[in-house]
Amino acid sequence: MNDQILSEIESLFLRCGATPHDGSRRESVTALEHALQCAQLAEWAGAPPELVAAALLHDIGHFVAGEPDEQTDDAHELRALAWLHGVFGPAVTEPIRLHVAAKRYLASLEPAYRRLLSPASAHSLLLQGGPMSAAECLRFANEPFAEDALQLRRWDDAAQVPGKPTPPLAWYLGRLGELLADRSSDHRTRIAAFDVA
Repeated sequence: MNDQILSEIESLFLRCGATPHDGSRRESVTALEHALQCAQLAEWAGAPPELVAAALLHDIGHFVAGEPDEQTDDAHELRALAWLHGVFGPAVTEPIRLHVAAKRYLASLEPAYRRLLSPASAHSLLLQGGPMSAAECLRFANEPFAEDALQLRRWDDAAQVPGKPTPPLAWYLGRLGELLADRSSDHRTRIAAFDVA
């Protein structure tokens, strides 16, 4: 099963990740370059494997969403969650789910933050609801994975450097494989402990 999941992720990146967005969604790097840079920044920061995985996969919902029109939010942070959650668990999927909310949170609390956004990210911020209200900020801050989502958001915003060298996709697929193997091992250990008890 793990091999199938990794093959599906690889296929999505290879099929969709090299195609640049057009119009107001256009970024300076492809989706694959962006994902690899984001994962690299997470690794450089010493993030746990789950957060490195979230950094790599945070935009994969774009690949399953289809191409939205210029004035529609595709809710990409939600589109792959059911599929990913069953495989990787909340330490990977919750930062992904919250990374758009983290942008709205930072835009509300840090005036300088909005000036750091790429034109495409500034455009999508408006489609995603704009800066949060005070009540929304409070709710976000109380989310169990809010801090991880904020870290992911900062890497997301920084991962826009054309031509930046990164490890290849195969490297990060290997890291995902290790994470899945660890999860399977933990699951088997818990079942064994339950059987013995």
